[in-house]
Amino acid sequence: MEQQQPDEKFMRLALNEAEKALEEQEVPIGAVVVADGRIVGRGHNLVETLADATAHAEMQALTAAASTVGGKYLSECTLYVTVEPCIMCAGAIAWSQVGRVVYGADDPKRGYRRYSEQVFPPRTTVTRGVLAEECERLVRSFFAALRR
Repeated sequence: MEQQQPDEKFMRLALNEAEKALEEQEVPIGAVVVADGRIVGRGHNLVETLADATAHAEMQALTAAASTVGGKYLSECTLYVTVEPCIMCAGAIAWSQVGRVVYGADDPKRGYRRYSEQVFPPRTTVTRGVLAEECERLVRSFFAALRR
């Protein structure tokens, strides 16, 4: 129960990042990296802005976190992301040795679990479904608006 409150707090901050992506007409996915209760990295999708297929929210947040902590390994960190990471981002999360991953909405089409549930190191724990409805609603409304 104690973990629930910080998870929701930081997921709301990831949702704030997703809102920034939405304002930039990007797929609204956001991420924050937390160490010892403070944000050390944040990011949102910049794929269209940078014309870079790898500029996902998680990649932006991981890069910022590595810069803040002064190293590539983030084993003491938790990554909060609004949507289940894709296999590319899951690989980067694994290489960064993130200690914990928390995500909101499942992504049955492109999420890492479709390809491999063993992508993360054994020590990495995963919590899914935090504020899932809010995370999912944001993405669905974005794609619904595109189809109009």
